[in-house]
Amino acid sequence: MRLFLASLCLLTLLAPAHAAPLAAPPPLHVQPWDGRTWILREDLQATWEAPFLYLLVGRRRALLIDTGDVADPARMPLAAEVLARLPKDGPARLPLLVVHTHGHLDHRAGDAQFHGLPGVEVVPSDLAHVRRFFGFAAWPDGLAQVDLGDRIVDVLPAPGHHPAELVFYDRATGLLFSGDFLLPGRILVDDLAAYQASAARVAAFAKDRPITAVLGGHIEMDRTGALFPWASTVHPEERPLPLGKAELLALPAALQRFNGFYTARDGFVVENPIRNLAAGAGALLLALGLLGILVVRTIRRWRRRRSRP
Repeated sequence: MRLFLASLCLLTLLAPAHAAPLAAPPPLHVQPWDGRTWILREDLQATWEAPFLYLLVGRRRALLIDTGDVADPARMPLAAEVLARLPKDGPARLPLLVVHTHGHLDHRAGDAQFHGLPGVEVVPSDLAHVRRFFGFAAWPDGLAQVDLGDRIVDVLPAPGHHPAELVFYDRATGLLFSGDFLLPGRILVDDLAAYQASAARVAAFAKDRPITAVLGGHIEMDRTGALFPWASTVHPEERPLPLGKAELLALPAALQRFNGFYTARDGFVVENPIRNLAAGAGALLLALGLLGILVVRTIRRWRRRRSRP
């Protein structure tokens, strides 16, 4: 508990300063959770997505979860920062495995910085590669493990936001890395039935396990629970990143209450952006159609009046 509370305080440092900075903030913020775990965040001024990435170091190899939204190493020195934290055995660094919570670009754009580096393996984020690498024969059922050496990370399929979504659970720390599956912000649903099934599986997995904190891919809320505007590069009074086991266990019920378009209740904001976009487009077309009918009728009335003797 003390580690959790200390880490909560630490993570508040990841929020942008409220006062005007004297100099441009660094593009990448790196904070230790402990001596073998780092939380990295791309700065809001570098990308409004401001995703969180996670580095876990074991005795035999290290694991990087997600590579962020910026590919250019000159703008975002991700690979350099990660490699600098890997222990060395003589001239060689500890091997690094790069994986993803899912395949949206803001979680994998930095992959190119790691391709071709000695001792680094990057697992592509598409479903075929994810299933093959982790050995998921009956996706989305099953459970995989990554052995880092004296540190086991469980890997759970969690599609619904993305077809190849994964959730990672670190047995050493009790941290659950949830990406966009669960975060303090918008729960964006692509496939509701898949999301509901995933939430039930992950909740069942977590029920009898110690969960120190649930660490997601973004922060999109302030301390009152209000959402920041979409694509905002300023997050005043940003809330801390960690969620708890209670929120994880409550997610299945939140998804059951989802109306298919937008539901904000009990601290969860769930929406389907594609449906909302389609509904908005449909409403616009309907309005344009009604306007067209009104214009035609008005013109006809005007012509009839002019044609009267």
